Amino acid sequence: MSEETLSESPAGVLLVNLGSPDAPTPAAVRRFLDEFLGDPAVVDRNPLLWWLVRKLIILPRRGRSSAELYRSVWTPEGSPLIHGTLEQARLLASRLGAERRVAVGMRYGTPSLAAGLDELADAGCRRVLLLPMFPQYSATTTGSIETEARRWLARRGGDVQLQVVPPYYEDPGYVRALAAVVRSCDRGVEHYVFSFHGLPVRYVEAGDPYRDHCEATARALARELGLADDAWDLAYQSRFGPERWLEPDTAELVPALSRTKSRVLVTCPGFPTDCLETLEEIALRLPKACAAAGGGELVVAPCLNAHPAWIEALEGLLDNQPAGLASGRSTP
Repeated sequence: MSEETLSESPAGVLLVNLGSPDAPTPAAVRRFLDEFLGDPAVVDRNPLLWWLVRKLIILPRRGRSSAELYRSVWTPEGSPLIHGTLEQARLLASRLGAERRVAVGMRYGTPSLAAGLDELADAGCRRVLLLPMFPQYSATTTGSIETEARRWLARRGGDVQLQVVPPYYEDPGYVRALAAVVRSCDRGVEHYVFSFHGLPVRYVEAGDPYRDHCEATARALARELGLADDAWDLAYQSRFGPERWLEPDTAELVPALSRTKSRVLVTCPGFPTDCLETLEEIALRLPKACAAAGGGELVVAPCLNAHPAWIEALEGLLDNQPAGLASGRSTP
């Protein structure tokens, strides 16, 4: 691929999120969970044994119950995660202008990562910047995206140049956007909890930097909000399975805090877009747990979603990349 070809083609940006079932039905949820849990980056157990466990135990048991959870957060537009990511892409595209095309791809489900890359390539983009909606790196999320992108590139051939935005867990624009959302909900809050998606401890012990990135984000957000060290906690949510996960557990910490703090605020810095884990697990289920524990008021901050400061931060992340992919000029 010549420098001249690169310089003449439009640059593409692909926002990549986790994904969602196509519908809040048991069959659709089982298809989605099968693809998600079948990714060896997510569950790195013995492939044959895990296939049997997944097919014969997990999917039959969780299909119906998970579908009920998805129905509790489903919107007239469909999946909140898909709709929210599409809206972020639309707003980002309006800021970037015609020289950079923006598409959306999901690691699991539809629209797939490959479909998003195909859309950009078919539009003539020969330079594509992948922007994972995972500020904190983990091999289970961004690492899996990179692997799938390499598979697509191998099938496609060498006519497209791909680059992945590095982890942006301390990016000033991202942290400012998080703080802006928290401040919009901050009415007499006594204590803050920064809740991140959990991860089995063995991944961290094997070298995954996810916990370090979450802790760095939490410290940066606390500084931006001007919080004293004893005014906030970091916790992890969304545990699955019997093995040891990162602690403390949001589902245990927050109800306990609410018994001694008059008003606790929970925000989820690792989720740029509201989804099942934030809308059902945090916004719907956690306040009930606090009330059952005899706790005080729980304030749940929304995710970044379409907040103008976040869309501006996304543009800044792109502009901080090498000139060829950030601005439409060829990479030196």
